[in-house]
Amino acid sequence: MTANYSEDSIRTLDWREHIRKRPGMYIGKLGDGSSQDDGIYVLVKEVMDNSVDEFMMGFGKQIDVTVVDGEVSIRDYGRGIPLGKLVDAASKMNTGAKYDSKVFKKSVGLNGVGIKAVNALSSRFLIQSYREKKVKIAEFSEGNLVREEEIQPADEPDGLLVTFTPDPEMFGNYHYLSEYIETMLRNYVYLNAGLIIRFNGQKFQSKNGLLDLLEENLSVEGLYPPIHLKNHDIEVAFTHGNQYGEEYYSFVNGQHTTQGGTHLAAFREALVKTIREFYKKDFEPADIRASIIAAMSIKIEEPVFESQTKTKLGSKDMAPGGTSVRNYITDFLKNHLDNYLHKHPETADMILKKIHESEKERKAISGIQKLARERAKKANLHNKKLRDCRIHYNTSDNRRLESTLFITEGDSASGSITKARNVETQAVFSLKGKPLNTYGLSKKIVYENEEFNLLQAALNIEDGLENLRYNNVVIATDADVDGMHIRLLLITFFLQFFPDLIKQGHLYILQTPLFRIRNKDKSLYCYNESEKREALAKLGQNAEITRFKGLGEISPDEFSNFIGKDMRLEPVRLKKGDMYAELLKFYMGKNTPERQDFIIDNLRVEEDTIEAGVI
Repeated sequence: MTANYSEDSIRTLDWREHIRKRPGMYIGKLGDGSSQDDGIYVLVKEVMDNSVDEFMMGFGKQIDVTVVDGEVSIRDYGRGIPLGKLVDAASKMNTGAKYDSKVFKKSVGLNGVGIKAVNALSSRFLIQSYREKKVKIAEFSEGNLVREEEIQPADEPDGLLVTFTPDPEMFGNYHYLSEYIETMLRNYVYLNAGLIIRFNGQKFQSKNGLLDLLEENLSVEGLYPPIHLKNHDIEVAFTHGNQYGEEYYSFVNGQHTTQGGTHLAAFREALVKTIREFYKKDFEPADIRASIIAAMSIKIEEPVFESQTKTKLGSKDMAPGGTSVRNYITDFLKNHLDNYLHKHPETADMILKKIHESEKERKAISGIQKLARERAKKANLHNKKLRDCRIHYNTSDNRRLESTLFITEGDSASGSITKARNVETQAVFSLKGKPLNTYGLSKKIVYENEEFNLLQAALNIEDGLENLRYNNVVIATDADVDGMHIRLLLITFFLQFFPDLIKQGHLYILQTPLFRIRNKDKSLYCYNESEKREALAKLGQNAEITRFKGLGEISPDEFSNFIGKDMRLEPVRLKKGDMYAELLKFYMGKNTPERQDFIIDNLRVEEDTIEAGVI
């Protein structure tokens, strides 16, 4: 039966209804907090952007951030919102001061949307503005005004205090991970010299800008001291290492553009052009940029981003001086980098040596690469390894952040996931047996080994993450010794050849239940012993207990429960101080006796713990 399309079919949603019905347009994906691009972090960022904009305009040097039990509180010491317009600024779309470039030049919040999205998606949203010893307070729930107080005297410094709790109805059983918030806050101070941010009592401040950011993210020492170039509207810092791939941290007006955009493309292009002209050699771009780790920040008026989440810059014009972004960055690097290399010949020599090494390696595997690409293309045509999805991360689709590739082992596991998956956003790559231990091997092995070559091709990361096809790369293996070993081998592969996939938060481990507890009325799925005990307490000790030994034992109908909206993903994270080169050497190297002693010693600790009744 065809639905009746009439005047009654046409609806006009108010601002809060639209945000809650289409949250992806405003904050990307919802998520539960396990991924750094989940919506609950975007809510924090939207409020922080406004406070940082105040600092950038010269008002307020400190921002206090508190996150406790899912409630976020952000206090700045800027000018505060004009008291008579507080409710409008918090609850009327397209309302704000960012449209006036004289008041907010080169800010990141431009559309009057961000704080309204936070309001609409919070079960409680309290906003307090302090100006000239007066305060105005308004409280909302799901975007609805529930309390508005008259303007009152207040003995508080000027500024804004926003307290909100993300709505569990929208985000489910969410949780904030402190390291994700810390990364966000560190980026703010790297880009704003003099800004102090206090997070749950911890102080963040940067004296050296992007140099500090590089120091934070270098897992091994660079081949030469980082080159640091800056003027009022642009800052660049970079060095080369020995890792594979290219690693970039790009920013526009303080916004971390995780997907890059016109400014990053211009930087990569300008770097190649400047290096070629300096050495008077027509080097391949890939050889110049191989193993680079770079950070760049630019300030422009009225930036155009490709979505409200502002992860990719679309602007081509409006760089300082009215020139194009491309020309501005090219001119800057041509002058400043060329001068730097002339003044620092030792650095210039190291860069030249690195280019020659990259060129030599590239030529050594060029023939293998060509054959490997042909193999990957044929395999893809015959769909032997990859069961693809329709929506990918490197598109502009609203659901691109949900794009996921499950890496499985064996036909039974991949078959269950394939039948249960969402074909719009979830793809499956099937491994054949245990992958090779790649520690200490050259990138040549990526092309010679069929499994890794096809996996690289499926992810589309041969030339870096710019064209990554899936936002979430999920290792889905059995929760047994073999599954753990496969998991470790895959993580080794990514750390060895594509560490930025992990550093940028794209790699996860799929958590699947170990037990199913059921009686005649209900089934409960348990991911650990604690959940198992709770389930038995609810359903009775006589309930049937099933232990899942492998993913293939879970039926497709059941599997759909575990890879849907309640999917549990454990992020694979690299934190400051994680020297992964040393970790790989110890756990995956050829130091078998030393590692064996370590395992035995730690097994004894585990046994003692069990005997003591701790677990």
